[in-house]
Amino acid sequence: MQVSENTNDDFLFIDDSDEDEIFDSAIRDTWKVLIVDDDPEIHSVTKLALSDLVVLGRNLEYLHAYSGQDACKLIEEHDDIVLVLLDVVMESDDAGLAVVKHIREELKRDDIRIVLRTGQPGYAPEESVIKDYDINDYKTKTELTRRKLVTTVYAAIRSYQQIDSVTKNRQGLEKIIGAAASLLEQHSVHDYANGVLAEFKMLVNNSRGVFCARGQGIVDGADDLSLYILGQDGLSESSVNQKLTTLDDRDATSQITSCFQQKQHFFGVKYTSFYFASGGFRAVIHLELTQALTTIEKQLIEVFLTNIATGYENVHLFQKLRNAAYKDWLTELPNRLDFVNLLDDFCQSDDDRLVTALVDLNHFSDINDGLGQDIGNQLLMAVSKRIRALSDKNQLARIGADVFGIIGPKEWVNPESLSALFNQPFAAGEQNLLINASYGFCSKKSAGSRGVKVLNQINIALNLAKKSLHEPYVYYHQEMEDKTLWRLGMIRQLRTDFADNRLELFYQPQLSLATGKIIGAEALLRWKTADGKFISPAVFIPLAEYSGLIIDIGNWVVDQACQQLNRLAASKFPDVSISVNVSIPQFKRDNFVNTVIEIAKSNKVDPSKLELEITENVLMDEPQVIIDALVKLKSQGISIALDDFGTGFSSLSYLQKLPLDRLKVDRSFVSEIAEPGGSIIADTIINLGKQMNLKVIAEGIETSEQEAQLIALGCDEVQGFYYAKPMPADEFFSCLEKINR
Repeated sequence: MQVSENTNDDFLFIDDSDEDEIFDSAIRDTWKVLIVDDDPEIHSVTKLALSDLVVLGRNLEYLHAYSGQDACKLIEEHDDIVLVLLDVVMESDDAGLAVVKHIREELKRDDIRIVLRTGQPGYAPEESVIKDYDINDYKTKTELTRRKLVTTVYAAIRSYQQIDSVTKNRQGLEKIIGAAASLLEQHSVHDYANGVLAEFKMLVNNSRGVFCARGQGIVDGADDLSLYILGQDGLSESSVNQKLTTLDDRDATSQITSCFQQKQHFFGVKYTSFYFASGGFRAVIHLELTQALTTIEKQLIEVFLTNIATGYENVHLFQKLRNAAYKDWLTELPNRLDFVNLLDDFCQSDDDRLVTALVDLNHFSDINDGLGQDIGNQLLMAVSKRIRALSDKNQLARIGADVFGIIGPKEWVNPESLSALFNQPFAAGEQNLLINASYGFCSKKSAGSRGVKVLNQINIALNLAKKSLHEPYVYYHQEMEDKTLWRLGMIRQLRTDFADNRLELFYQPQLSLATGKIIGAEALLRWKTADGKFISPAVFIPLAEYSGLIIDIGNWVVDQACQQLNRLAASKFPDVSISVNVSIPQFKRDNFVNTVIEIAKSNKVDPSKLELEITENVLMDEPQVIIDALVKLKSQGISIALDDFGTGFSSLSYLQKLPLDRLKVDRSFVSEIAEPGGSIIADTIINLGKQMNLKVIAEGIETSEQEAQLIALGCDEVQGFYYAKPMPADEFFSCLEKINR
């Protein structure tokens, strides 16, 4: 389309007004304007008419397109075009409108301002089109004088700036809202600091910086008021947790310090520092910029800093709560809960060299009781310090009063390395204490899939190590846990069957060698499961003792024995006694003696016919306590027998103090009694009993030769398979009828 001479004259009319901003060659920032017209002359005169125009402090920069297709391509390539002066009729009657549609609908560019120009009024778009496509202005070329063109361009660019400002503010606020939500997920000060810097990078393009605050209570070992680098973006990771003075930039260090001390922002072209505070927690964010911040950026940052300050206070409070939940108050090491988290990471690791262990200080309670808790605490601090010094690759935790957990490579976490730490005494106050420890280990290959599982595994190994008489350490193996599970299952079944009355007393007759008559019986506990199988007492008695169930079972056994004594008294065998075995856990109960006496009284039995059998091992823990208990039982008329005499390690001096009625020769001394030289110990025990005016009974007789030898040695009484096996109560009474008739 050609423009008439008059039209061009009108278009080129020069207005003498001096109200326009005058072009300034020193200005570098520009507004990009796209001129779209198929007439090259229109491009020239438009550019000439606007050549000296400065709009809102910027000159105009022109791009040229001579068709609708070229215009669409240029707009796609330049996302900073602010205004399009667009001819309506070009390669087609609606080519200009197609460009508008492409800008608004396909490129989604609602910010670009569009001024339609047409040479003939007849080609003007309908009013609905102008509204639908957000066309900024429409002019015919004949009416578009220079003054009107300048006014139109000025109004369009101002409109663009306002829209752009609103958009940037909205986008900035959206970033702030998103950043605040993201930062709420950070629960440590260091993670929060790095998160803030990452969000600043999104808010302010091409920035890098540091997050600084006082390190006391945050950085390990920071006990002064110095500023520390808590987070960084663009620096070395090694700078984190270091003092600000280590930063290799004196200008930045000085500005950050001034910002913190004067409690105000510092703006510069190269550096900008922001101060914020909330609830007594203060910090500075220092940014290194490639260009000065815009007014919008400063406004958005002020809003962002309000959120950051609140979040910074919250993360401090959260870290305090986390420390209370996951940190040991004394050593500041991870505690048991956090050690489980560390073990979770251990489980997920691909490093097969890793090993975890528990270190249990032996007899630590003695130090606490003897030297006081202050010395005990200082000892724990000294131990933790020495273990930590073993290797910086190890992770250490305190998971119990005197138990430490450790995770690290096997070259450091092994029995030799850990044991070597205890070769030298530990300084605790004025004390130098030489202590030792027990260790439970678990390698990565043997570990379970979760931290809780692994902690249980190394606990199993540690418990076995503490019971070991050979080495102070044990490595976990699956068989250990299988055995533990079996033991727990058996204990559970024993409890159930005891409650269901599946336990029963069998009686093994005891005979007088002088008369051949039954003078008593040993009550022996039997467990018959629901499926009819018998569990050996050698299996379930230790389980009952381990679980504490032996207390209830023991009381039940005494009661059952008393009931059988009543049955014997009511028959023609009132002189027959019943012996009951008593274990160490029963004697350790304060009310054991009174319970036995009460059971005997409630059953109204002759107490001399109830005999309690104890072993030498019972005396080993607290001999005087046991002697006092036996004396009290004896005062009530209850008989006392010492079982398995000669197999333990008790002192003979205690033997004189025990209120005994009988000595029992263990089967181990009877088995070879008929062999040459095999009767020496049995003979000694029998003679000792006679000198102490005690009855002597031998157990485990299986042959006539053994019986003959015991008669020759002067033994009083016997029991064993040679005479009768243990049998239920009814069979025992039948045996009495047969032998004692």
